[in-house]
Amino acid sequence: MRTEPSPGTLPAREHLPAGWAGTPVLDVVVPVYNEEKDLQRCVRRLHEHLTRTFPYAFRITVADNASTDGTPHLAGELARRIPEVRSVRLEQKGRGRALRTVWSASDAPVLAYMDVDLSTDLNALLPLVAPLISGHSDLAIGSRLSRSARVVRGPKREFVSRAYNLILRGSLQTRFSDAQCGFKAVRRDVARALLPLVEDGGWFFDTELLVLAERAGLRIHEVPVDWVDDPDSTVRIVRTATEDLKGVWRVGRALATGTLPLDRLARPFGDDPRDRDIEDVPRGLARQLVGFCAVGALSTLFYLLLYSGFRTFAGSQAANGLALLVSAVANTAANRRLTFGVRGRGGLVRHQAQGLVVLAIGLALTSGSLAALNTASGDPGHSTELAVLVAANLAATVLRFLLLRAWVFPDRPAHRAADRPAHRAADRPAHRAADRPGDRTSAPDPRTAR
Repeated sequence: MRTEPSPGTLPAREHLPAGWAGTPVLDVVVPVYNEEKDLQRCVRRLHEHLTRTFPYAFRITVADNASTDGTPHLAGELARRIPEVRSVRLEQKGRGRALRTVWSASDAPVLAYMDVDLSTDLNALLPLVAPLISGHSDLAIGSRLSRSARVVRGPKREFVSRAYNLILRGSLQTRFSDAQCGFKAVRRDVARALLPLVEDGGWFFDTELLVLAERAGLRIHEVPVDWVDDPDSTVRIVRTATEDLKGVWRVGRALATGTLPLDRLARPFGDDPRDRDIEDVPRGLARQLVGFCAVGALSTLFYLLLYSGFRTFAGSQAANGLALLVSAVANTAANRRLTFGVRGRGGLVRHQAQGLVVLAIGLALTSGSLAALNTASGDPGHSTELAVLVAANLAATVLRFLLLRAWVFPDRPAHRAADRPAHRAADRPAHRAADRPGDRTSAPDPRTAR
């Protein structure tokens, strides 16, 4: 996995100015290898479409991957006859290598590429790049697997494509729907930060780029496309699939071992609306609920195991109290760190003391349930006791979460500032500090002063 230095954290996304003078806003790369039959038709059709529909200046770059036929000559002729076309020659094969070379050197703020066979309807090109021009998104991809996409291709390619994306979702936890559609775009600042981290120079280049972008929290825009399979495609499915699986293993291992410096790709503080302190809007509620449920499920299992163990030598009330005490200490510690993101030793004793108060409420509910059961049944079975305890714990869970969130680990703005990562605070533009919706004084913001 590449770890060469990158330009650092990304700048804030901004809408490109309408009067971008002197430089093409869009650079569309067409990687080719021995495509003398389709090259002229592709470039002329693409040029005509962009001239007719694209409102900004553009460039078409033919990236020749060491072709051995007449492709280099035709590419040179097109570059000489059409001002918006240029030709780049590489002496090594590899689509990823071609894209890396051209994108790294391009001066256009938006970079795109498409396959020479033009399987994708060109009407999707403007919707593909518009979110990048507007500053809404970081990357954009065409998707043949979106519900509203219209695709014509054979069953073998359909199976391979869907199987590959299932593998990506299962192994790398990806959320984008189509990794290998030859129709993608990226902002130049994002490309320059991502490319030093991408190792593959072949067909897996697309997937690796998208996985890294997604893991870094960048925004990927998907465009449903109309796509017609090229029956004369020279792609070797078996060889490509093998290389892709090797790439999945390599990237998965790098992500698991933490060798990828994804923090380089962080946006500056304030670019994300979640950075803002807005009154009366809960912060991170969904994430906290997920963390609380996960910790609660493990704590409940731990509690039941402890209760079953203590029950072998103690009565039900004593076993319940001991199991609840031990599991409550563990539960408070886990929620403190994982659910509410509190780090360090500050307030640790107070948090545990408040957690014990929450425990007392849970103890009252569960002990009261056991007492009611014993009064009603006299000598209930062990399985019945467990069922009642589970029901009582579920009833106490909602109240426990509310108490933890509002009383034990309150979401105070001062604490939010102290808990934010240092690199995010340091990267926050100074002019934004005074414009934030929550600021009411001109005092220095402690986050930017650190």
